Amino acid sequence: TSSLSTERGQETKLEMAAEIVSAATGVMNPLIGKLTTLMGDEYKKLKGVRKEVAFLKDELSAMNASLEKLEFMEKLEPNTKNWRDHVREMAYDMENCIDDFMQDIGGANANASAGFVKRMSRRLKTLRVRHRIAGQIEELKARAVEANERRIRYKIDDCNTSCGSVDIDPRISVIYKDVVGLVGTDGPKKEVVSLLTLTEKKHKVVSIVGFGGLGKTTLANQVYVDLEGQFDCKAFIPVSQKPDMPWLLNSLRLKLGINESSHICEVEDIIGQLREHLADKRYFIIVDDLWDEEAWDIIRCAFPKNGNGSRVIVTTRVEDVAISACSYNREHIYKMKPPSSEDSRKLFMNRVFGSENKCPSNFEEVSNEILKKCGGLPLAIITIASLLASRRERSRNDWESIQNSLGAQFAINPTLKGMRSILNLRYMNLPLHLRTCFLYLGMYPEDYEIQRDDLVRKWIAEGFIINLHGTNLEDVGISYFNELVNRSLIQPAMDIFGNVCYKVHDMMLDLILSKCAEDNFNSVTYTSKDMTRPSNCMYRIRRLSLISAIDRTSETLSWTVPNSTSQLRSLVWFGDCKSIPRLSQLKYIRVLSFEYPGLIVRSRLDVTAISQLFQLRYLKVPTYYYAKLPTEIRGLVHLDTLDVPLGSIPSDIEHLPRLSNLTIGLHAMIGLPERIGIMESLHTLHGFLLHRTPLEALEGLGKLTNLRSLKLDSYDDGECNLLEKAKLDALASSFCKLRNLKYLRMTKGDHDDKDDILGSVSDPPTLIEEMELSSWKMLGVPKWIGDLSCLHSLELSVREAKNDAITILGGLPSLVYLYLWVATCPKEEAVIVSKGLFPVLEHLRFISEEDVTAYLGIEAGAMPKLRELSMLLRVPQWGGAAPVGIEHLLGLQQISLTVWCNEKESPEQVKLEVRPAFSNAVQLHPKPPSVDIECHPWL
Repeated sequence: TSSLSTERGQETKLEMAAEIVSAATGVMNPLIGKLTTLMGDEYKKLKGVRKEVAFLKDELSAMNASLEKLEFMEKLEPNTKNWRDHVREMAYDMENCIDDFMQDIGGANANASAGFVKRMSRRLKTLRVRHRIAGQIEELKARAVEANERRIRYKIDDCNTSCGSVDIDPRISVIYKDVVGLVGTDGPKKEVVSLLTLTEKKHKVVSIVGFGGLGKTTLANQVYVDLEGQFDCKAFIPVSQKPDMPWLLNSLRLKLGINESSHICEVEDIIGQLREHLADKRYFIIVDDLWDEEAWDIIRCAFPKNGNGSRVIVTTRVEDVAISACSYNREHIYKMKPPSSEDSRKLFMNRVFGSENKCPSNFEEVSNEILKKCGGLPLAIITIASLLASRRERSRNDWESIQNSLGAQFAINPTLKGMRSILNLRYMNLPLHLRTCFLYLGMYPEDYEIQRDDLVRKWIAEGFIINLHGTNLEDVGISYFNELVNRSLIQPAMDIFGNVCYKVHDMMLDLILSKCAEDNFNSVTYTSKDMTRPSNCMYRIRRLSLISAIDRTSETLSWTVPNSTSQLRSLVWFGDCKSIPRLSQLKYIRVLSFEYPGLIVRSRLDVTAISQLFQLRYLKVPTYYYAKLPTEIRGLVHLDTLDVPLGSIPSDIEHLPRLSNLTIGLHAMIGLPERIGIMESLHTLHGFLLHRTPLEALEGLGKLTNLRSLKLDSYDDGECNLLEKAKLDALASSFCKLRNLKYLRMTKGDHDDKDDILGSVSDPPTLIEEMELSSWKMLGVPKWIGDLSCLHSLELSVREAKNDAITILGGLPSLVYLYLWVATCPKEEAVIVSKGLFPVLEHLRFISEEDVTAYLGIEAGAMPKLRELSMLLRVPQWGGAAPVGIEHLLGLQQISLTVWCNEKESPEQVKLEVRPAFSNAVQLHPKPPSVDIECHPWL
């Protein structure tokens, strides 16, 4: 792969010159940048030290050139690897030393109006600091000289080598939407369905077993999507190698719609509640990626054998587990087979060229050879195809190099080692800036639902993203993220609430963790003993992921900082946490994150010690905590992201000069601070209550011209939620000034609909891409919405929607998702969706308090790309018919109906009454969509 690596090196030459943190070189580039700063005019009083700093910078620059060269090499000689690792760790230590000095010396720039005693105190302190830094620089210089001598002695330099915005590649849909291509034809799906024997009332478990990467999860998901409408309740739960049972079972509760407010956290209690909920229902559960029989022995207890025809599918790599799950009935096991050569070719060609018929003739032969070496394994095919698709220029020599690098034996006998070598090839061909971002995914547990923006902000805090051309850092980070998705290293998924999230395949995660261990990039611990045990690694731990069990009696609820972790840069805690004694000792930490633990009972977490964490850039505490922050935090001058559930905010929050993202959590009950207008660095502002916000704050909101995402809510908190006209006017005026706004969500409580302030806006921010105003009931669809050419997602609530309103919405060129809630439909005329309207709309959710089906009509040529139509029907208001013209929606795949009926009516009987109307309506459709019906009592 040397030719590939050389070309990739040319592509990243500019990137390596930037002050960016790297997995292999650590913080060498930022360190050189900080040494350059110490040589500037601001530090001209450090006369003797500046000379030594200049020498140190030159020494490090020489070493850095060698480090950058080594980054492109897959295998290093032991001496070379040892030298690289030593220099990397030395750079971390040096940066910490310089950071300490810069923090201390900051007192020299005191305001001239400060008192004489304070000025003298600062000067004396600075003198002491100068002496100390001089001594430290001498020590650093000695370490650098020794390292450079080793570089020359080991002949490191003689080793041979073996950005615009990026969007999601549309060809990625081949992998994640057209899943049939991953498992072949409908054959495997039909075989699994036949094993389920759906007509039998007896409870049954079916296992799908096969090698990792063969498509077990995809097959199970296909069956799940096809059959879910035949069951009262259903859920798809991933398990992983080290399942956290309380979290897993709580996740199952949420997916089954069990009351979230129940304060249950013991496994036995959760199982009892699950059994009670499922006792009289026909349920369908997918238990994905089960690794051991012990885990199954616990999970299966939640599934009562009720004789209602319930079904469970288990996917696993382990045959013994598959047999055990099926109660040793081997006839209930489906063994995965690789897709046919024809299906493998289709998957490969679609991913690389966008169509199986677009492969150039000169690439046919090498494509076939690559496919042979992939052994029919879908994950291997996707991995190699994504590598080829990401190449900027197609070269037959490149393809042949990749073909030669694939082991011939893998096609005959796929093994974990062989699969890892294919994944490793994919990693080695990543640009350097993506390697570091990719390795950070090792901080997350298996099957974790990753949020894109959250991950990107962690990357920024760690220094993995650099702004070279004036572009916003988050935009650059999103481009990095999209590129990892396009390369199939991150997989799009949906969380339990239907929101887009992302996951990492477990085999990919295995590779990531091995690379992290190799480069001492991060460490993962699971038990309290792991947390306190001295590290066996010869180097300090720089990033730590604590994946603790959610057991309220566990000693992992608190953690005392051990010496081996005193220089942490990232600490991410998954699970319940009570406290972190000696938190203030993590003085080099950039990222401090407590991830959503899946808890029902809220915990209290004291993080007042963060006021001493000068380097902190990112703090996140999930909404299921009561977070206690310090009363003042103005010392956190680097803080970029503050995402915490607060009952009150620090009094000096407006003095944080770099704060870009401020989210205060779901349960916060506070309004915007009065002086919000001076926080001009804000890009994200979420969670504050609109009705508790003073007039001054609403007026100041318009000064936040860098704001890109705004969420203001109103909840029934026992207070009057009525907004005075002055506040509404100020809100509308400020809204028009937010010219960079891309996301807006505002909910409002009681108000006078006659005061349609937002409806009368004349000059809205035209860059808005997503807007949620579903609880802000307007008189009609505002005309200004028609000017939002970038809008792709809209939730809107109006009193009445006539044809002119549909024309406004239908003319939006980018609208993909529309949720429209209408109070009344015009009885004098039908609402017609005319030809040409909604050109790219894929999802439409239309809800009305009246019978929407009686007034909604669809002309041929309207909504050509609509895939899902969702409607709410009220019985007995519903007239018994489907909307006219459904057969014209040629792209329609699914009709989802939510039926509200009298609590005395049988849900099954109501479904029998509703289904024929829609089944008859879709008979004229060229490819009749599925009709899914959910029935709920109207209380």
